[in-house]
Amino acid sequence: MNAQNPLIAQTIEAAIAASDPQVDLVPDDAPFDPAQRQWLNGLLTGLSAIAASATASAEEARLVPMNVLYGSQSGNCEVLSKDMRKFAGAQGFEANVAVLDDFTPADLAGMQHLTILVSTFGEGEPPDNASKFYAALMAEDCPPLPASLNFSVCGLGDTSYADFNKCAEEIDTRLAVLGATRAADMIKCDVDFDDDYAQWKTSVFASDSFQSASAGVSASPVIEAESAPAFDKNHPFMGSLITCERRSGETSAKCVNHVEISLAGGGVDLDYSAGDALGVWPVNCPEDVSAILKAAGLTGRETVELKTGPARLAAALSTKLDIATVTPKTLEALGCDAPTEDAQVLDLLLLNGACEAQVLASALRPLQPRLYSISSSPKAHPGEVHLTVGEVRYDLHERACKGVASTYLGERLMTGNMVGVYVQKSAHFHPPSDDSAPLIMIGPGTGIAPFRAFLEEREARGATGRNWLFFGDQHKACDYLYKDALEAWDDTGLLTHLSLAWSRDGAEKVYVQTLIEQHADEVFAWLEEGAAIYICGDASRMAADVEKALLRVIARGLDADEIAARAYLDALTSEHRYQRDVY
Repeated sequence: MNAQNPLIAQTIEAAIAASDPQVDLVPDDAPFDPAQRQWLNGLLTGLSAIAASATASAEEARLVPMNVLYGSQSGNCEVLSKDMRKFAGAQGFEANVAVLDDFTPADLAGMQHLTILVSTFGEGEPPDNASKFYAALMAEDCPPLPASLNFSVCGLGDTSYADFNKCAEEIDTRLAVLGATRAADMIKCDVDFDDDYAQWKTSVFASDSFQSASAGVSASPVIEAESAPAFDKNHPFMGSLITCERRSGETSAKCVNHVEISLAGGGVDLDYSAGDALGVWPVNCPEDVSAILKAAGLTGRETVELKTGPARLAAALSTKLDIATVTPKTLEALGCDAPTEDAQVLDLLLLNGACEAQVLASALRPLQPRLYSISSSPKAHPGEVHLTVGEVRYDLHERACKGVASTYLGERLMTGNMVGVYVQKSAHFHPPSDDSAPLIMIGPGTGIAPFRAFLEEREARGATGRNWLFFGDQHKACDYLYKDALEAWDDTGLLTHLSLAWSRDGAEKVYVQTLIEQHADEVFAWLEEGAAIYICGDASRMAADVEKALLRVIARGLDADEIAARAYLDALTSEHRYQRDVY
């Protein structure tokens, strides 16, 4: 019996040489002579060794399971969690990415390797998609966690707020108190988070517990990961301004602009859906830059060193640095205390006098893009993106101040000029995929933005589901944004109900939450028929008051207490039928 393939023959001969002569795989009563039996024993032993080797290689290549959980309000933690998944694959781990609210603290007991990325929102609160997990984790009856759970936390926050990264810090502390093992120290990132995040993810996989778990495991070169878009925060697309039109009346207390930007040339990498947000890179006001230079006793021609390389100071102050926000780093670099809680950089310079150019540049944090809810459907406006932007203006210490991005779009960016933009995808804040589902939208003021997009989208799709919009502001005469479009949709029946609340037009103040409670029975009936509720706008007041009103409406509909109403609303959240885009 001869092997026809020389490679097979060599393998068999090697197997014969390495085989245990005491072990015969061919039975004695098999119809073979001694030479044939020896050859077959060698063949089978060799194949067995090859199979064992392949099994061992597969075991060695198997990635270590881990979980990457995130809580995100604006989407940054979600973006980073996907990057973490890709990075984990290169370290020998297979990461499951999910939102925190998809898990309970008890679920963590079965995990061995866990990373959490979470932002702090509002007054030190968790993001919407981490609130249930956070509440359960902080509860007195939260079950203990095993020491075998190795975790690390990355927090995203803003050092200009008193509750900087409070949510992340509390989660990190609580996990350790409950018995889990901190694999790597928590990191608290500021708005310019890229470097700190990169340092943190490296430290996680360099930790003893993660290193020992992946010892002998080959990193996988084929981890499935979402392809990164060509345009993002650090690589914006240069769109051009088509138009910027004021939509609030001249007598309004607010200046609200409708902004249209061309995305021509951006291709599929700028595809967006109704409900997504647009990141906009602003340029600081030249007058504000001049005031900073004058107060610091500088010309602007000085060269300073930035993280991105050397630059003229005036250019850096215009496009690279946040020239308003005071952070602890600002106070330390300038060697002074803030005269008031709301002090800005100019206040510090006016109080403390001249400083060196590099000292000033080092005291300021990088300028950041602003995220705006997109107010258009790509089906209705292909190649364009629309925004609804209220200009921020206020008085501070006897001088007029203004928002950087809102006034850049409203008064300094000229038609045809270029502006850096990118699309920030939303996980769930989109019109229901079921076109027959009822939809309740609550968005006063500029909160109307995504709902203009929702209505354009449902109209373009020929959706048959009923639509109910709650909108309002101070005065009907001057604050009725998109009046013509809304009333046209009301006339055609696309809007089943258009409920308008004007808080300054009568003796009593009427808000959207007022109307929700006035229509309590019908609102609850819509919910029972499968309606989804979406809210957009101010988080601390409007959205909080609307939620309280909804809880009262639900309690009335159930003829139950607030606890039952909360459980009902939580169920809507779990089904993605209660969504908020709040700020």
